[in-house]
Amino acid sequence: MQTIWLGGAEWFAVLRIGLGLWWLESWRHKDKKSWFSGGGIAWAAGIAERHRWPVVRRGFDGLVRPRPRLMAHVVAHAELALGLGLVLGFLTPVALAAGLVLNLIYLVLMIHDWAEQGQNLMMALVSAVAFSGMAWQTWSLDEALGLFG
Repeated sequence: MQTIWLGGAEWFAVLRIGLGLWWLESWRHKDKKSWFSGGGIAWAAGIAERHRWPVVRRGFDGLVRPRPRLMAHVVAHAELALGLGLVLGFLTPVALAAGLVLNLIYLVLMIHDWAEQGQNLMMALVSAVAFSGMAWQTWSLDEALGLFG
């Protein structure tokens, strides 16, 4: 593989770190006071109520709606954990797989919003490429600790 400036493993690390920064920005820009008091889940509930696929409405009503505060914390802290894990390269394959799943969940929930679809599709693609390229091989705690060799 020929590359410019960095080697292939380093470019995969750049991709991983960039994706981690994207997750950290998703966490950072949330209005935490509103989010943790139920505002974020209420917003998502409104989207789920109007969703074209009944399975999404039923899934949201069964899993998320009864636990708005818990789910607000799960979502926000998942984004923070994904961001830190990817930037630091710690448990990277787990973070990439979990991020891919979370982006696909967001994609399905936000199927009507083209901007959200684009963001979530691109983040999912980066997760898949970084996973396939084993982006934990360079500039990562995983590498330093000898994990996932």
